[in-house]
Amino acid sequence: MHIDYYASLNSPWTYMGGARIEALAAKYSATLRIWPVDFGTIFAGSGGLPLPKRSPQRQAYRLQELARWKAELGLPFNTQPKHFPTSEALSSSCVIALRETAGDAPAIRLAQRVLKALWEEEQNPGDEATLAALIGDCGLDAQAVIALGKEPRWAEMRERDTAAALARGVFGAPSYVIGEDIFWGQDRLMFVEKRLAKGSGGSLFEA
Repeated sequence: MHIDYYASLNSPWTYMGGARIEALAAKYSATLRIWPVDFGTIFAGSGGLPLPKRSPQRQAYRLQELARWKAELGLPFNTQPKHFPTSEALSSSCVIALRETAGDAPAIRLAQRVLKALWEEEQNPGDEATLAALIGDCGLDAQAVIALGKEPRWAEMRERDTAAALARGVFGAPSYVIGEDIFWGQDRLMFVEKRLAKGSGGSLFEA
């Protein structure tokens, strides 16, 4: 079993689901690969709107939902962190560079550390010095990872990954894709588990 995990390093919903998708992958012995794609481009190509352009009603409802899920999951995050939104350019490139050179586990670990810093700790992962400290927190060589992440090939790969995600049907973050089944949102993880429990035999929608 394999899960493609499409993540935004700005998304509170990605942050909320991060540890849980890792736990499900481990429980069902599934591989998990992270794709920190550009959801600005995906929104533009799929009819979605970035947060500042959404109606006041939708923005207000989002804050209510964040408060509900904060209580439900018992996570100590800020519903309106002071550094949101932050630049994902370098952090995403570093995650992709780790994915391609060191493997899925360190890439996912860094992505979740970035999200925790933004949503729990009022840190700005878009700041290079802050990002370097977060990389060090993951037990990695910060100077080496930052230098690697600055190589243009990773930003170019992110563009290709984003186009492939859009072509695959991904339109929101986080999205978990198993075979042909797309699960959008951390509130769909119960369905992800049902799909994993079925094994490699077929879609969740099969009888």
